[in-house]
Amino acid sequence: MTYDGTTPPPFGRALCAMVTPFTPSGAALDADRAAKLAADLVSGGCDGLVLNGTSGESPTTSDAEKRELISVVREAVGPSVPLVAGVGTADTAHTVELARQAEAAGADGLLVVPPYYSRPPQAAVEAHFRRVADATGLPVALYDIPGRTGTRIEPDTMVRLAEHPRIVAVKDCAYDLLGTTKVLSRTALAVYSGCEELNLPLYAVGGAGFVSTVANVAPGAVRAGLDAFDAGDTAEAARLNRRLLPLAELMMASGLPGTVTVKALLDAGPVREPLQPAGREAVDGLRRAYAELVSR
Repeated sequence: MTYDGTTPPPFGRALCAMVTPFTPSGAALDADRAAKLAADLVSGGCDGLVLNGTSGESPTTSDAEKRELISVVREAVGPSVPLVAGVGTADTAHTVELARQAEAAGADGLLVVPPYYSRPPQAAVEAHFRRVADATGLPVALYDIPGRTGTRIEPDTMVRLAEHPRIVAVKDCAYDLLGTTKVLSRTALAVYSGCEELNLPLYAVGGAGFVSTVANVAPGAVRAGLDAFDAGDTAEAARLNRRLLPLAELMMASGLPGTVTVKALLDAGPVREPLQPAGREAVDGLRRAYAELVSR
């Protein structure tokens, strides 16, 4: 599976990094709310969903909850909506186990970060991804987010990994447009923006689309800029991109994790510790920005 800009991206173009709804106590997955949220996101403009990522609180969900979430969402959205499962951990063996579990539960693809905290060298990072890609029949997206993992997937490493038949995409949150352009020019990897402010810029230089946390609350607004760009109206694409920025900045760059800000706006239950809910001032600001966006 390859992507050259003339073929459909492997997981769709507009993907939401879906939060994981919990029961009011936070002790268990709320399957009914997860199913409703997934269905609402697809009807609101998402081509596909990323489950069990950081926005889905993967560090504090059990393996059983991860499996259940994939199964519940698959049943809710049907077989045609791409579901990408986050399976990255600091342990290669555990990542392989989660990858196989995700495949059995009905996922269509895997999202994998470099092993975090241990900061392995590039040869070890490459070996990690190859082992995960060899473990299932699912296509794999590399997740380059060194600000969280402590380890960059260097462009040259991505170029080598692109030779693997099941490594097909990248979620790019490295803030290195030059390095990303190098990957785009030397591989057929589908590169998805993982940073809200770069959704349109990366798309304009050949990206495949985005994986968005803000899309949990405004899926249509997040994809609108890409739709305008595809229609050839770059001025309108830029206007729509600017329109989204106040909410995106509050949700993603205010010092609060995206999971916290999404759950401040959605009926999706509490966050799990060590995360804490947003304070009243932050919630009020988020609601004002959201109301202004949807009223335009």
